[in-house]
Amino acid sequence: MSQRRVVVTGMGIVSPVGSTVDSAWEAICNGRSGIRAITSFDAQQMKTRIAGEVIDFDVADYLTPREAKRMDNFVHYGFSAGADALANAGLLDENSRHDPERTGCAIGAGIGGLATIEKTTEAYLKGGPRKVGPFFIPGSIINMIGGYLSIRYNLKGPNIAIVSACSSATHSMGTAARMIQYGEADIMVAGGAEFATTPTSVSGFISARAMSTRNDAPEQASRPWDEERDGFVLSNGAGIVILEELEHAKRRGAAIYGELIGYGMSADASHMTAPPDDGEGAARCMQIALNDAKIDPQDVGYINAHGTSTPLGDLAESIAVKTVFGSHALTVPVSSTKSMTGHLLGAAGGVEAIFSLLAIRDSIIPPTINLDKPGAGCDLDYVPNTAREQDIDIAISNSFGFGGTNSSLVFRKFTD
Repeated sequence: MSQRRVVVTGMGIVSPVGSTVDSAWEAICNGRSGIRAITSFDAQQMKTRIAGEVIDFDVADYLTPREAKRMDNFVHYGFSAGADALANAGLLDENSRHDPERTGCAIGAGIGGLATIEKTTEAYLKGGPRKVGPFFIPGSIINMIGGYLSIRYNLKGPNIAIVSACSSATHSMGTAARMIQYGEADIMVAGGAEFATTPTSVSGFISARAMSTRNDAPEQASRPWDEERDGFVLSNGAGIVILEELEHAKRRGAAIYGELIGYGMSADASHMTAPPDDGEGAARCMQIALNDAKIDPQDVGYINAHGTSTPLGDLAESIAVKTVFGSHALTVPVSSTKSMTGHLLGAAGGVEAIFSLLAIRDSIIPPTINLDKPGAGCDLDYVPNTAREQDIDIAISNSFGFGGTNSSLVFRKFTD
């Protein structure tokens, strides 16, 4: 079967560093952190009291009060980012030429409507079954982002929601691309969303000893590869892209951000939450993505790393890069935009795919901020603290999740 080429024609973002693509990218290029003290609930009794909350988003710009009330915040974020991506791709124009039955959604999340589940459980315990509303289930399930986008914008093609922890958005984009390659759709709205800064979620990650406790300096808390890193910072948001078959995009005169040329998946088969010390699963995942793209490791000009700021994960990913890239590992720039956004869990891959594509477009490699002194074994070019101007033809974006699930995407500068 001949595979059709897949390009990116639209983007939408909601994030701690900005809720438009331009504002978020400007913050990333200038090394500005979006990590702050938690405001969505009282976290004063918790060991971790910081997060990457979204502060410049108004759901009223996208949904009526009645609609918004029926949905969890993660659906608000995913729906709005999806609507922005569709508009950015020109697919909401009256004269847009696309077939609804060939246009679909693949949008995931790692946790989903936990805030709604918490509030509903509290209402049930206080008032019994009658306090559980009719929109509790549809307002909190993960597939409702794609469901509501399809209802609002008449998208009748494939509609799926992938749940694979921190790999959810990347798996969604890769799977959507394959649907286009295999002829099942011409356009896919793809990515992920998350709203996980809730009391039980934060408490759970604290109990797992996964999060930073640098509460006195929130903007310095996410510090991938630094010797003083002490865990990740939990964040909210969404990252959605429009994937489109190349000839279809050209026929309707769409602007093209870049081409998705490779997708890799693997499992560590090792541990529930920790990667293997040698990063073997991550290495296989990147190699599979490179093989799918039919390129050599030395062709890659930038790696947007998973880079969460955890002691084990950062080291394992660095070892994996060395395994796959050999001598090129010491020269290819590797940075973590999570140093500024924090970790958006199931939305992370979508946000980072956008940053990878913009890095290619603008010839700017985002920095890893808060990297003052690399930790033991962390000896790659992590682009510390300041963005770098450099031409990039090909970038790889990594997402690795609990359960040992791994995913990688390869993007290339578009040339006809």
